[in-house]
Amino acid sequence: MLADLPDETEEVIGDRGYDSNKIRQSLADRNITACIPPKKNRKSKPPYNWHLYKKRHLIENMFAKLKDWRRVATRYDRCAHTFMSAIYIAASFIFYLKE
Repeated sequence: MLADLPDETEEVIGDRGYDSNKIRQSLADRNITACIPPKKNRKSKPPYNWHLYKKRHLIENMFAKLKDWRRVATRYDRCAHTFMSAIYIAASFIFYLKE
């Protein structure tokens, strides 16, 4: 589980779906801090950094806004550099419209 994480990883931010003892132990063995909120039905609720978890929500919102752009959501561009250019343009417009 989560074996493809880079060696420099210090923290993992995940949602409640990743709240299991096996995942938490795997991360602890690699000295990685888990920022995963506990499930509602969990008896022993481990602590997590709520402020760090809140930043994850902001990133998810940005991806949701990018998916509103049809060209980005359906990946019309065949070349990776053209696709990244479309993402940059869409992100710029989203940022501009937010102001």
